[in-house]
Amino acid sequence: MASQLNFEAIGTRWHIDIYEALTSDQESVLSVAIHERIAIFDLNYSRFRADSLVTRMAHAAGTYDMPQDFKKMHDLYKKMYEVTDGYVTPLIGQTLSDAGYDAEYSLQQRAELHTPSPWEEIMQYDHPELVIKFPALLDFGAAGKGYLVDIVAEVIESYGIYQYCVDAGGDMVHRGGVPIKVGLEHPDNSDQVIGFVELRNNSVCGSAGNRRVWQTSKGTMHHIIDPKELSSPTNILAVWVIADTTLLADGLTTCLFFASPQALREHFTFDYLIMRPDHSVEYSDNFPVTLFTQ
Repeated sequence: MASQLNFEAIGTRWHIDIYEALTSDQESVLSVAIHERIAIFDLNYSRFRADSLVTRMAHAAGTYDMPQDFKKMHDLYKKMYEVTDGYVTPLIGQTLSDAGYDAEYSLQQRAELHTPSPWEEIMQYDHPELVIKFPALLDFGAAGKGYLVDIVAEVIESYGIYQYCVDAGGDMVHRGGVPIKVGLEHPDNSDQVIGFVELRNNSVCGSAGNRRVWQTSKGTMHHIIDPKELSSPTNILAVWVIADTTLLADGLTTCLFFASPQALREHFTFDYLIMRPDHSVEYSDNFPVTLFTQ
């Protein structure tokens, strides 16, 4: 391994392995470029920052000129919204915040929970302009971190580097001729893995409700909230998705809490593994997994 970058950003731990030789100066320049690009993304899309673009939209309706990178994320969110019948929506932001998943990470309910408004009532997008008809707190947590992993990968490749792995808290993209093995963390014990997948020139993301759990008037909550029932789904203990992009893999880990793999595969190309609350697992034929227990 030629170089490794390790740092904290957007509330998670990043590990970037570069499988090509870099000088110390090249490594330093690359590190600065990556940090600067992450900072731009965070300033635009973080609902946890008082100075972000997303927070401005929560305070004022209007027409906003969106960054160039918004279109790809918007288009995926709109499709996920349609395919899941509105269960995956960026308009969940206020509900998450009111439930306690707020800017302070208080994990204490702060207001009565309300069902988010339908997409069409709140926003309309005609690249590059986003019209916010009524103030709304948008949340891009379902796929935003995965998208940022892809963006960081683009930064790396802009320096002529094409063999690497970017890992942001388990959302990963790999590029290179030699595959890597990635452990799948046991959702009930972070010191164990249930097995591993082989990753080669694609992305993997996982999601589970075990990281942040707290109590509300609607029962036990985690980071995924059903926008119609205003409760957290209990049908899945953990899920992993492999896809061509980390944006898609990340988004689909949330979609699978609300829609069957079969329904989603009519619209998206991906492979998956789902662990149910009874620890039973199901996975697609091409999901490259070796399980230690089953």
